[in-house]
Amino acid sequence: MNEKPLIYKGRAASSNQVSRFDPHTRESLDDGWGSLDEEPPPLRTEVMLDAAKSVINYIQSPDLPFDRTLNPYRGCEHGCIYCYARPTHAFLGMSPGLDFESKLLMKPDVVDLLKKELAHPKYKCAPIALAMNTDGYQPIEREYQLTRQVIKVLSEANHPFSMVTKSSLVERDIDLIAPMAAKGLATIYLSITTLDRQIARRLEPRAAAPERRFETLRKLSEAGIPTGVMVAPVIPALTDSHMEQILEKAYQAGARKAGYVFLRLPHELTNLFEEWLQQYFPLKAQHVMSLVKQSRGGKSYQSDFGKRMRGKGIFADLLANRFKLSCQKLGMSGERTGFRTDLFKVPESWRHKPTSAQLVLF
Repeated sequence: MNEKPLIYKGRAASSNQVSRFDPHTRESLDDGWGSLDEEPPPLRTEVMLDAAKSVINYIQSPDLPFDRTLNPYRGCEHGCIYCYARPTHAFLGMSPGLDFESKLLMKPDVVDLLKKELAHPKYKCAPIALAMNTDGYQPIEREYQLTRQVIKVLSEANHPFSMVTKSSLVERDIDLIAPMAAKGLATIYLSITTLDRQIARRLEPRAAAPERRFETLRKLSEAGIPTGVMVAPVIPALTDSHMEQILEKAYQAGARKAGYVFLRLPHELTNLFEEWLQQYFPLKAQHVMSLVKQSRGGKSYQSDFGKRMRGKGIFADLLANRFKLSCQKLGMSGERTGFRTDLFKVPESWRHKPTSAQLVLF
């Protein structure tokens, strides 16, 4: 018997598949009392503490224009079904499915750890890509305000950063970001996947509506903050037709930088995304996955540098040309440049060294 899909309002995943590290699999069975026909219990968001020892993650990738990131949260309540970060929940012993969007971790010591790392004598300043794994402005940020605290720390040290978000909550922190932008220390990108409200609601259920993100771009730009748009991910046969319109509307809203990413489906994400397609777009599912595999060497995903972000093949090349021509027409740049690092200075209060235990005795 096929397992009945779990449909929760405001959630994109329809299952809680076990991770690739779990030796056991689970499936629902009919106990004879019609239990499979019952409505699933409410799925509430749980927030747990993440006992991190460091917060700046150093990376080496020719596909990325930065070498370090910082993520205040793990898991993301936006619930985007295509999120490439879903498989990271497997390292926590949880499912990349519903667990990823409902069992979240926050780093309560992020400020102290960040100050400690920035104040280290061997630290060399370079732009930090803030919240590149999961959105720093997801709904729980309203309560915990970790992203705001991080930006405040970066502001105190004149440390440059960039960020990509799908949330309008970033407008709350214009008071911190605008002065940094005036010094060449900040750039904000809005990720906009589609212009179709119905697709967006199913694709990224708890993120801001598409038109609301354009409004956020406009407000950030009017505040003097350099802005960009990420058409990400581009889903073939479902959202790719919106690329040119998204770029044009973003330009009208003040964005002068742009980028795109072809749909990435690493590890468990392939099954989760195919489940989602069959649930919401069954007539397009085969076509979508066919184009994905044509652009991934016959597979659902390729992790090779130079291929994972853009794909290869006729469709991927066509997409790249469309993006290039649109940006040239609008005068949008794909480079993340203009950051200053010469202003970086650690406040003396961060360098305070506690008195040793031996001296305390006298």
